[in-house]
Amino acid sequence: MPSVLFIASHRPGRSPSQRYRFEQFVPYWEKHGVTVRYAWIIDEADDKVFYSPGRLLDKARIFRKSLRLRREHVRMAQDHDLVFVQREALMTGSIRFERALAATGKPLIYDFDDAIWRMDVSEGNRKLRWLKDPAKTPRIIGLATHVIAGNAFLADYAKQHNGHVEVIPTVIDTERYMPMDAAKRSDGKVVIGWTGSLTSTPHLMTAVPMLLKLQEEFRGDIVFRFISDRPVIIPGLEVEQITWNAASEPEDLAPIDIGIMPLPDTEWSRGKCGFKGLQYMGMAKAVVLARVGVNATIVRDGENGFLAGSDEEWLAKLRLLVNDADLRRRLGAEARRTVEQAYSTVAWRDRYLELFNELTRTS
Repeated sequence: MPSVLFIASHRPGRSPSQRYRFEQFVPYWEKHGVTVRYAWIIDEADDKVFYSPGRLLDKARIFRKSLRLRREHVRMAQDHDLVFVQREALMTGSIRFERALAATGKPLIYDFDDAIWRMDVSEGNRKLRWLKDPAKTPRIIGLATHVIAGNAFLADYAKQHNGHVEVIPTVIDTERYMPMDAAKRSDGKVVIGWTGSLTSTPHLMTAVPMLLKLQEEFRGDIVFRFISDRPVIIPGLEVEQITWNAASEPEDLAPIDIGIMPLPDTEWSRGKCGFKGLQYMGMAKAVVLARVGVNATIVRDGENGFLAGSDEEWLAKLRLLVNDADLRRRLGAEARRTVEQAYSTVAWRDRYLELFNELTRTS
């Protein structure tokens, strides 16, 4: 079985994209003979600097270290059968290391799960946005032996630059995200839940007028539960704030009755892979997701969840779910089946093994 060098920005366990695009599969792959080695550049100490405003000298130090590490990783590639690049090798406009990795002659898999050909910069690095160049994405795609895209929208873009593209969705571990019995609330309130990070909070904020209206209509009967790395404060909205923790995320999601995923209809949003919705659905929760991008592929409206566009449609479908516990259970059970069949690690883990073997046989 092949040896694979994984080129990514963050240490294992740090980045959701890395965790769910490849890290969660590694134990299974290793059990089936694949040798895996990680190659990352941003460590835990760097994190405290990298995403903070200012600190330009410290960030320059991280950049110099990253160059040194990537040169070492290119040398390491010679000792592996495959190279797997997740999103980018360096967080600047340069593709020098992708070129160098391709030049080793080892099959190069390129994986991406967002519309990263669009500019997106963390708040702490706004002043350094001039260092980034989203236009490098098609050039990296063109260098790859094989491209894996997180959804059909991303794959259609990649196919303009490479003839070897396939869709492998972002999936969840259904042995971890599964139906759980949560303690019944003494107040009997229906819990409407959302999970996300600081970067996805603006998506939630687009739904605030609708959520306030829903609360007014069901005052005393519903409560909102937000799980995030930072508190999401919305004046007037009754919210249970839960600090996001990777180790306890399924348990923190268990008390919700309805999972929501508001999302604006933009090119960036159409590149999203519906992960929040899949987490809820894997735990057999009824969902209402924005009718944007891949969400409309994951959810069959009225069968395994609901899709919504306008505030009026959001309100109508949330009303149905708040008022009908049997409907919540029925949609949740079908949602779980959907995830098991099409969006679980079990459904996709062997496809990677097949791909690794195909590429090493033809190299």
